[in-house]
Amino acid sequence: MIGKTVPMSADWPGRLWDPSPGWLNTASYGLPPRPAYEALTAALDDWRHGRTDWMPWHVQSDRARAGFAELVGADASAVTIGASVSGLLAPVAAALPEGSRVVVPEVEFTSNLFPWQVHADRGVEVVTVPLRELPGAIDARTTLVAFSLVQSATGEIAPVAEVLAAAEEHSVLTSVDATQAAGWLPLDATRFDVVVAAAYKWLMAPRGAAFGYLSERIQERTRPLAAGWCAAEEPHSSYYGPMRLAESARRFDISPAWFSHVGAAASLRLINDIGVKRIRDHNVRLANRFLTELGEQPGDSAIVTVDRPGAAEALAGAGVRTSVRGGRVRASFHVYTTDADVDLALEALRPLPR
Repeated sequence: MIGKTVPMSADWPGRLWDPSPGWLNTASYGLPPRPAYEALTAALDDWRHGRTDWMPWHVQSDRARAGFAELVGADASAVTIGASVSGLLAPVAAALPEGSRVVVPEVEFTSNLFPWQVHADRGVEVVTVPLRELPGAIDARTTLVAFSLVQSATGEIAPVAEVLAAAEEHSVLTSVDATQAAGWLPLDATRFDVVVAAAYKWLMAPRGAAFGYLSERIQERTRPLAAGWCAAEEPHSSYYGPMRLAESARRFDISPAWFSHVGAAASLRLINDIGVKRIRDHNVRLANRFLTELGEQPGDSAIVTVDRPGAAEALAGAGVRTSVRGGRVRASFHVYTTDADVDLALEALRPLPR
């Protein structure tokens, strides 16, 4: 029952999801739980037949906002909704003073890199360093440090405590891309100035929904460059102006992709009902079983990589869906992954030479 704690048992993923065996690719996109899929198809059917106006879809954006806020331990008034990570970061980057220095890991998804780099004409300098050297690269010259909480290519988890300590010492702003973390890794967004996440991966929503936590000091210094009617204090009385922007982070909202938020609201409700810590334990257990039975060292991430000749072809031939990043097979394990999925992958990979 959605809205109550969801009990876990050996067969519980099968009661809420419908994956074909061998889906180990959530780092590319997540699979919708039945409540989200059913809510989305019902909304699409209403759209198809014109049985309703758009308000029932529109209100789901605020439910999704509240769900994300609960997930990351923030107040909903500090959460803005968008469509992509780069879109959420764009106004933050535009607010950086001329000559700012931004420190970023050298292997970073471009949605958390290009928004800073496009301001080179204003003298904004982007410095890239190895992830483990990120804390040491933060100094008095640094304006902002931007990094992914979980690295998309390797699954490596950032050294958050060290980065935050260095940022606090030098009064540096912190911006985190939680796209590969939110939904399986516990996260307190209020420790950072900015937290952004696309919802179509571990949050298991349709592509087109993204969320951002903005601290008060970021809100105060950032202009809502994409402001439209949804950014107004009273959106439904602001179709034609004058401009009265919301006092909360809603002034950074863009008009929501209705159907994406219909799915996002239901998925976030289920994630919160299950509990992120329980999801993390499930995911990491399966990831570590996969690694150890292949003779690899276990870790603390739901995303892992293996480097064996012919691995991608062997997995594909066995019906296991993964990705290749940097020449290595990337496998990702989420709430609907089962031991049977791991068995299928292991059977394909064990015969291969190391």
